[in-house]
Amino acid sequence: MSRNLNKLLNYSILKISLMPLMLWIISSLVFILLRVAPGDPVDAILGSGANEVSREILRNKLGLNETLSNQYFSYINDILHLNFGLSLSNQEPVLSIILKSLPATLELGFFSILSAMIIGFSLGLIGLRNRGKKIDYIVRIFGISSYAIPPFWGAMLVQLLFSVYFNLSPIGGRFPIFQQQPQITGFLVLDSILSNNVVALKDSLHYLALPSITLGFLLSGIFSRSLRVNLDKTLKSDYVNAARCRGISEKKVFLNHALPNALLPIVTISGLTMASLAGGALLFEVTFSWPGIALRLHEAISQRDYTLVQGIVIFTSMLIVSLNLLVDIFIAFLDPRIDY
Repeated sequence: MSRNLNKLLNYSILKISLMPLMLWIISSLVFILLRVAPGDPVDAILGSGANEVSREILRNKLGLNETLSNQYFSYINDILHLNFGLSLSNQEPVLSIILKSLPATLELGFFSILSAMIIGFSLGLIGLRNRGKKIDYIVRIFGISSYAIPPFWGAMLVQLLFSVYFNLSPIGGRFPIFQQQPQITGFLVLDSILSNNVVALKDSLHYLALPSITLGFLLSGIFSRSLRVNLDKTLKSDYVNAARCRGISEKKVFLNHALPNALLPIVTISGLTMASLAGGALLFEVTFSWPGIALRLHEAISQRDYTLVQGIVIFTSMLIVSLNLLVDIFIAFLDPRIDY
């Protein structure tokens, strides 16, 4: 056991030591790509009709008249001091914008993963219990097709169906515009519970239901296929057959032997999916006007807001790398057979 812990510790130290290199590569690529892309942040802020004097004053204020090398070293120095700078469009601290937007993305991601697990696990078990039958093939096809659907297309489809035709759900947003939001942690569902505000809880869940269930439905195919394949493999393993030979009931064999081992790969999938949703559901958040990090990134790109784009990309990269490390460590604790 101590040997495995030492290996896990060495692996963790190695991965943590590589994080600065990975983040430097990512931040450098973002810096270069933003500078070579067409467009000018001054035009995005002042408009193309602004006079040259105003444009030059703004360029000097934003530091855009400096050489690229000076801009780059200043940018790297700020990152090393965890200073993401000010947004070019509104002069608000980038870190403040990120921290205000992060709870919305994490809340949507959490409920989406929860929905995906409920749908995926249910379908995976149905397919497994009907192995080789028509419903099993339907579940398998669903697992492939649901993940293949483009998220933005699926979002527009459910908006058209449930928001426009049946008027069952808001078409976008996170909370009613003219209603005061509870402000404690930034997570509206949790804040509504903490403030004992039943009306706010009902409204936040009403706005959250359609995007989270839709994204969960699109992600559920991963979980249904993974559970179906791993459970099928586990139920045929030697240790499960040995448990059956000892007279253990099929229910206990399934719950105590097969299911825990089949869920190990799904823990990895859940962690990686949650990490990717922290910044990867760009078009999905844009379609639902969900005020998360991805929507802020879309707005920053449209406004040529260099500092905000750089800050969001670096922050989400740090989040993804950290979550991946935590998932690896958690899996190693769950399964002592894993050797690093």
